[in-house]
Amino acid sequence: MQYIDNIIFLILLVAGFGLFAKSLLKIYRNIRLGHEINRTDRKSERWSTMARVAMGQSKMVKRPIAGILHLFVYVGFVIINIELIEIIVDGLFGTHRFLASVFGNGFYSFFTATLEVLALLVVIGVVVFFIRRNFYGVKRLTMKELFGWPKQDANWILIIEFALMMAFFKMNAADWVLQQRGVMPALGSFPISSSILGPIFSNFGDGFLHFTEKGAWWFHFVGILFFMNYLYYSKHLHIILAFPSTWYANLDKKGKFNNLDSVTKEIKLMMDPNADPYAAPAEGAEADVPSKFGAEDIFDLNQVQLLNAYSCTECGRCTSVCPANITGKKLSPRLILMKTRDRLEEVGKNIDKNGKFVDDGKKLLNDYITKEELWACTTCNACTEACPVLLDPLSIIFEMRRFLVMEQSAAPQELNLMMTNVENNAAPWQYNQADRLNWASEN
Repeated sequence: MQYIDNIIFLILLVAGFGLFAKSLLKIYRNIRLGHEINRTDRKSERWSTMARVAMGQSKMVKRPIAGILHLFVYVGFVIINIELIEIIVDGLFGTHRFLASVFGNGFYSFFTATLEVLALLVVIGVVVFFIRRNFYGVKRLTMKELFGWPKQDANWILIIEFALMMAFFKMNAADWVLQQRGVMPALGSFPISSSILGPIFSNFGDGFLHFTEKGAWWFHFVGILFFMNYLYYSKHLHIILAFPSTWYANLDKKGKFNNLDSVTKEIKLMMDPNADPYAAPAEGAEADVPSKFGAEDIFDLNQVQLLNAYSCTECGRCTSVCPANITGKKLSPRLILMKTRDRLEEVGKNIDKNGKFVDDGKKLLNDYITKEELWACTTCNACTEACPVLLDPLSIIFEMRRFLVMEQSAAPQELNLMMTNVENNAAPWQYNQADRLNWASEN
C-alpha cells in the first residue's frame, strides 16, 4: 500500500501524455489533408525567424503593454513548468524536491526563488488580461465573432493559469512553514509565498500543512495534464504550433501572387509555334492530370495554410487593421482562419466516424466563408503584417478567389469587365488597341 500514490501518479502520467499524443496525431493527420508545399528552402533564415518571432515574441512587443504582459505569461508559465521534471521524478520515486540534490542547495534556492517571481508575473499578467478582455472593452476582443465558445475559451485559459499559480504558491508556502518548524528539510527559497501566505499558514498545525502541501502538489500536477489536453480544443494550440508556423512561414514578399504550374505550362505551350498541343506524353512519362484551380474546400488548401488555421490565437490584430473590416465590410481575417479551422475539425470528425471522408455536402466556400467576405478584401496585406506569429489569411482568400474566377467564372462584374478589356485591348480600359499610346503624345 505504500506505493499506491506512485502507482496512481504513473497511471495519470501515462494517460495524460497518451491522450496528448493522440490529439497531436489527430491534428497532424488533419493538416496532412491539405496538399504538400515545399517550404524547406532558406533554412538559416527560417530558424532565425522562428527564434525571433515565436520564441523571442518580437512582433508581440510592437504593442508594448500587451506585449510585455504576454511575455510575462509566456516565459513565466513555460519556465515554471520546468518544475514538471521535478514533479515527475518525485511522483514516480517518492522523493521530495529531487532537483535540490542535482543543483545543490545554493543554486536550488536561486532556482525556486526565480520560479516564484515568474509565477507572480504570470498572475499579474493573467489578471490584467482577464480584466482587459471582459471589462475594458478592447474592440477587437469584443467583436461578435468572439461570442460563445471563443470568449469562454480565452477566459478558461486565464482561470486555469491563475489556479495553477495559486496552487504553486500554496504548495511552497505550506512547505516553507514546515521547514521553519524543522518538520521538512530546508530546501529552496520562497520569497513570494512565504511573504504572502506564510503568515496565514503559520496558524495551522503540521497535519493540515502536510495535507495542503500534498493537495496543492497533486492539483498542480493534474492541472498541468488537464491544461495540456485541453489545448486540443483551444485556440491556445499556438503555444505549440507557433513554432512550426513561423518556421514554415512565407518568406517571399507579402501578397506575392503565386503562379500555377499548370497555367504556366499552358501559356508556354500557346506561345511556342512548334508545340503540338495534341502530342501524346513521352514514353514512360505520365500525362498531366489537371488539378482544380484555387480552393473550394480544405482539401484544396496547402498544409501550411491548414497549420495556420490551427495556430491562430484569435487575438484579432489582423482584423483590427483590416481596412475592409474598419469600413464596415463583412470580412474579418481572423474569422477566415477560425472558419477554416472549424471546417477542418468537421472533416476530421467525419473521418473519425467513417474511417475515411464521406462527402457531407458541405464546402469551405459558401457553407463557411461567403463570397461577400472574399471580395471585400483589398489584398493590402495589413493582416499578414499584423499577425504576431506570421499567419497568412490572405493566402486562403487568394486561393478561394482563384477558384471563383477560374472554376466558376463568378467574379464581380467590375472584375470581369477589367479582365475582358485586358484580353481584348491589352489594357484594363475599354478603348481600341491603336489608341493605347495616345497618352504619350498629349504633351
